[in-house]
Amino acid sequence: MLVDKIHALTSPRLAVIDVNATVQAAALSLSRPGIGLVVICNGGGGAEGVLSKSDLVRHLVSSASSVPPVSALMSRQIVSCTPEDDLHEVWQTMAATNLQNMPVVDIGAKPVGMLDIRDAMKVLFEREEIQEQILSDYVAGVGYR
Repeated sequence: MLVDKIHALTSPRLAVIDVNATVQAAALSLSRPGIGLVVICNGGGGAEGVLSKSDLVRHLVSSASSVPPVSALMSRQIVSCTPEDDLHEVWQTMAATNLQNMPVVDIGAKPVGMLDIRDAMKVLFEREEIQEQILSDYVAGVGYR
């Protein structure tokens, strides 16, 4: 199954802000339900970095008075996937690297969605249940009388 097959789940989770945005703008985006990671984009819409709730909290705890742009806090190394990637392989990468969220980007590195590991697990689990039922029906001869 490709990541693109769950676009209906990844699209609403996407939060994008400009590289020059304020920390407050990032906090506002991260405060929306279901948003755990914000993609920081350049003027052309390409992903430059990501900012998580944890990044924001670490900043607030370490420096009470400074208010840098979001670009100073973002992680520049982006672990992402494309809509054409295999969902199971992406889930394995997320689990191995302890990522809760992964940006889904197109060929031009423009974000098109945000994959949440819980959504990936749910879809993969449901798919396994369906395959198990099909196999059970086959072994039992259901539909082959």
